[in-house]
Amino acid sequence: MLVWTAICLALSWRLALARSGAERGLPASAPQGDLLFLLDSSASVSHYEFSRVREFLGQLAAPLPLGPGALHASLVHVGSQPYAEFPFGQHSSGAVVQDAIRAAAQRMGDTNTGRALAYAKKQLFDTEAGARPGVPKVLVWVTDGGSSDPVGPPMQELKDLGVTVFIISTGRGNRLELSAAASAPPEKHLHVVDVDDMPIIAQTLRDSILEAMQPQQQLRASEVTSSSFRLTWPPLLTANSGHYLLELVPVGKPGEVHRQQLPGNTTSWVWAGLQPDLDYDVALVPESNERPVGPLHLRVRTLPGEAGPERIVISHARLHSVRVSWAPTLDPDSILGYHVLYGPLQGGGAQSVEVPAGHNSTTLQGLMPGTTYLVTVTAAFRSGRDRSLSAKACTPPGERSRVPPRARGP
Repeated sequence: MLVWTAICLALSWRLALARSGAERGLPASAPQGDLLFLLDSSASVSHYEFSRVREFLGQLAAPLPLGPGALHASLVHVGSQPYAEFPFGQHSSGAVVQDAIRAAAQRMGDTNTGRALAYAKKQLFDTEAGARPGVPKVLVWVTDGGSSDPVGPPMQELKDLGVTVFIISTGRGNRLELSAAASAPPEKHLHVVDVDDMPIIAQTLRDSILEAMQPQQQLRASEVTSSSFRLTWPPLLTANSGHYLLELVPVGKPGEVHRQQLPGNTTSWVWAGLQPDLDYDVALVPESNERPVGPLHLRVRTLPGEAGPERIVISHARLHSVRVSWAPTLDPDSILGYHVLYGPLQGGGAQSVEVPAGHNSTTLQGLMPGTTYLVTVTAAFRSGRDRSLSAKACTPPGERSRVPPRARGP
């Protein structure tokens, strides 16, 4: 009788927990993740535009599964100095986050986006700011155009750490630069839309955010560098039901086995002190005292010591063509290929060409005379990461003619 009573109490407790989650609007398997909104609050934005963007972000956040055990949201302003409107975990529902965004006041000042991105990087991984280790990280940046300081390097650092970057441009920014700043592919992560038409993209953007926040159902690697990577896995155990045994073996060196025992409530671990350009076999073995749980396996390759395209060289400039070359990576086997994006710096359509691995140059043809182009070379790694480098290319002046842009491969 006592056993049956205990079972009934346990079932009632679980039902109450499920009901409380439903009352908060959270699905049974709500995704977990940290979502940071980066809002251009500088003086370059009119009061009308700021109010429209603020309303859009509130409408975007309201239906999201925000709350304990689900998504956490934070808002950071871009101005002369970055300013956090509210940290992760402060607001426990989409409706409350919407109200907090609507109450945000414009900060004015310069458009120091690069400085705000560096601050956002700290916020996304700082436990004091409410950030959580081992959960997906998403940045949604709304901008009206250019920045007073460089954006590329701090944005690349965010993407290197596994942050998914969505950009909403109200139309005055350089599309080439924004395409390079957004996560790949840019057609999914960059939206160029008039400030009054932003509600049109709300549902598509919301679905993409939720897709990026989906809970991981297997052993995964992120934040891969030349000497470390982060491992994450779903909660297979609890603190009282057992522990994990994590094994790391360099491929081809079976005698060099590294082991780490972790508590049952652990879902993330950073393995450091590794060698560059090396494959590692990883095994996560759950040791449960309640039920058998199968091991998870993964192979991870660390990055080369110097990753990505380096030292872009523009040569053989003609009226309608230029040659683009870059230093190859130290380990060609780590590269899937290169993506070259180019277009006029002062507006105009962007074109692209794919360059296979093993090549490190291409000729861009069909260009306009006397025009400055922005060229971005992105290396796609087998690890799933990518790195980009941009340079300007100028064609000599001459008679302008309308020549359809095209590119010739290596």
